[in-house]
Amino acid sequence: MIEDIQAAIPLGFLLSFVIGPVFFVLLETGATKGFRAALVFDLGVILADILFLLIAYFSSFQLLENLSNQPGLYVFGGVILLVYGITNFFKRGVGKSKAEIATRGSGYLYLFVKGFILNLINIGVLVFWLGVIIIVGPSLDNDPNRILIFFSAMLGAYLATDIVKILLAKQLKTKLTRKRILLVKKGLGIILIICGLVLITKGFLPKDRLNIEKGIEMIRPQK
Repeated sequence: MIEDIQAAIPLGFLLSFVIGPVFFVLLETGATKGFRAALVFDLGVILADILFLLIAYFSSFQLLENLSNQPGLYVFGGVILLVYGITNFFKRGVGKSKAEIATRGSGYLYLFVKGFILNLINIGVLVFWLGVIIIVGPSLDNDPNRILIFFSAMLGAYLATDIVKILLAKQLKTKLTRKRILLVKKGLGIILIICGLVLITKGFLPKDRLNIEKGIEMIRPQK
């Protein structure tokens, strides 16, 4: 069990630094809205990860095959990210202050749902968890208890690393003027637009370029 936890922690740490829309939105939320707001957002992200993990565990290769034959899922997620990014880029307001959000439970609920949906619409996250399940599962003897411990430790390390990132981002708050916050939001919008366009492009690639199972086979260690 100790060995499984030790193997999971580095993966959780690396997962926290995967560059994607969630990464930048988390830092932006921590810097502009404070620690609690960013933590609630991150918990929504982790809930989506848990959902993907359950889907990956119970579906495995069959779902991989289905995803390869349904590139429209990439287009759907990409369009949502694209629209969200464009909205963020052209939005002129800087949003509610930390104090305003802290006095309204609905503000935290919004951030939680925002984190959940932003992670959920990125089909690449599901593909990532499917790959981890397929590669790690056999090394854990496909034992449900070992798998539960492994991924609990991985998500725990992921959350702990994100908390450190939020605390560091929070230090920037005192240096953020309204103008700088708007620049951060525009930068975030550009990143989301790029991520959306990448997903949409994947959706229009030929099926042989979307062979996820083949891609996972390529990253498996050779015997």
